[in-house]
Amino acid sequence: MAIQRSGRFNRIKKPLNSNMNVVPYIDVMLVLLVIFMVTAPMISSSLKVDLPKANSQPFESKQSPAIVSLDADGQYFLNYKQFKDQAMNLDQLKDELSKAQQHAESENQNLTVLINGAQSRPYGEVVTLMGSLQDAGLTQVGLLTDPVK
Repeated sequence: MAIQRSGRFNRIKKPLNSNMNVVPYIDVMLVLLVIFMVTAPMISSSLKVDLPKANSQPFESKQSPAIVSLDADGQYFLNYKQFKDQAMNLDQLKDELSKAQQHAESENQNLTVLINGAQSRPYGEVVTLMGSLQDAGLTQVGLLTDPVK
């Protein structure tokens, strides 16, 4: 590398730097991370159900469970994969969850179903729902509750 002239305003020729500048990519990723952190809590279920309160342990699972909601008016809602709080009758609910259970069994897994029953509904309706789910071949059925304060 040779210096052309030693004048005061002349530059020294340096070899080109061909490394990638990753700082702008890191900035974009941090902005996206903040956006997802802010919006994630807002993506919760929009269906409000007054759950009974009980002392219980939190549910932990490797796969996302199917949530069946029984609202105060006695309507059934399914929240699982392509169904986002979609109103169904009991027969439609059994059919869809039976298909999902068969798909899970083909992957050597069991589908977990959680019942989100309103506190104002009679106990018999929740038991009827649980029995219908067991008739559809579902073995892992649980109840959602609010923690006691």
